[in-house]
Amino acid sequence: MKLLISFLILLLSINVHAISKKYYAHKVQYRTFFGSCPSKAVGRLALTLMKEFEKENSLLSVKKKIVDDKLIDKYFLSSYKVNYSPAKKMIKFHFECPKPLLKVQIYKENGDEFYTAILVDSGELLDPTYEVLLRSEKKLSKELPHLALPAEKMNANYHKEIASLLNKLGPKFENRISEIILNDKAELTIILSVGRKPSSAFLGTDFWDEKATKLQKIVEYMSTKNSIPSVINLTNSKKAVVKFKK
Repeated sequence: MKLLISFLILLLSINVHAISKKYYAHKVQYRTFFGSCPSKAVGRLALTLMKEFEKENSLLSVKKKIVDDKLIDKYFLSSYKVNYSPAKKMIKFHFECPKPLLKVQIYKENGDEFYTAILVDSGELLDPTYEVLLRSEKKLSKELPHLALPAEKMNANYHKEIASLLNKLGPKFENRISEIILNDKAELTIILSVGRKPSSAFLGTDFWDEKATKLQKIVEYMSTKNSIPSVINLTNSKKAVVKFKK
């Protein structure tokens, strides 16, 4: 009889523990801050991470899953924070995603397209799916300028230099860019559209930051005169040569 009672007490304690654990997990709520990320995709990520948390009631398992499953790359994250308040039984997910700058065409020596990517403000090249996700939620409405890069120059990280350049120039100037071309000699050309008038700026192979600042000043000044040179030659870092259409 005593054995039976002990067994029933043990069984009851197991059931109570299981119920309390389920109840505890059920009571934990979460909030998600999407930042500039595609909300649907990152919303699915938050659900996935909540399920992982509920397995062990552990933030460590959540962070381990993010690393092991490479979720930062999969969901195009630039940063994330996961905080848990036991008192409030609340998990907060804070996600940030990079800003797309350029649509990139990487081409081979014969001119054939090798593959496409999206260059973001961190200097990374992301899968074109990222642009599709942003546009589907109207988080990206403008057309992205194009960047043409030779495949043989990829290892030299010129794309990171170009991203850094655009970050310094700012969105106002960025909106005037229609195309950027890096040729096989590593010469940089920026094609602008100012008041629907095209202008080609040649920056050569070096001192891009310095030359881009000069270019920005030239364009801003000429815009006040309702005129824009058809060619702006900055290959010589000590001078700028401009030409107008006749």
